Amino acid sequence: MTLEVVPGSVGTDGARMAPPSYTRETVGRGTGPRVLVVDDEPSICLALSAALQAAGYDVTTAQSGEAALATIRAEHVDVMLVDLRIPDMRGDVIYELAAATQPHLAGQTLFMTGDVTPNGQALIGACKCHFLQKPFSLNVLTNAIVAVSPRVRETA
Repeated sequence: MTLEVVPGSVGTDGARMAPPSYTRETVGRGTGPRVLVVDDEPSICLALSAALQAAGYDVTTAQSGEAALATIRAEHVDVMLVDLRIPDMRGDVIYELAAATQPHLAGQTLFMTGDVTPNGQALIGACKCHFLQKPFSLNVLTNAIVAVSPRVRETA
């Protein structure tokens, strides 16, 4: 079984970045789909990173919008998990800029937020992305990531 990543990522030089391929064996070793966790709280980044790595994902974290965008410009990311409220940049802005650089992230981004105000919901709704309301369980998180991750297809 191989996971195919949606092509279309663009590197810092404007050239298309070739998406990696994943096998069941590499996912089990933590070299599976790459997840970028963006949250300004170090403890949340650490906890989500540890949990997702244990589930077989290749995880990187960013604690600011600028750090997240630097990662997006430098390397391929399969799924982005982003907090709506980051001090230097709102999550919806991070999303728009990330999706402009790696277009597949338009459909492979999850917001996480404790902000359930009408304004917060409107920001997320405008992006047409799914969101997880904090606090959430690890099971809910991994199911949501699977739902937006690159699709699995059988290979011979």
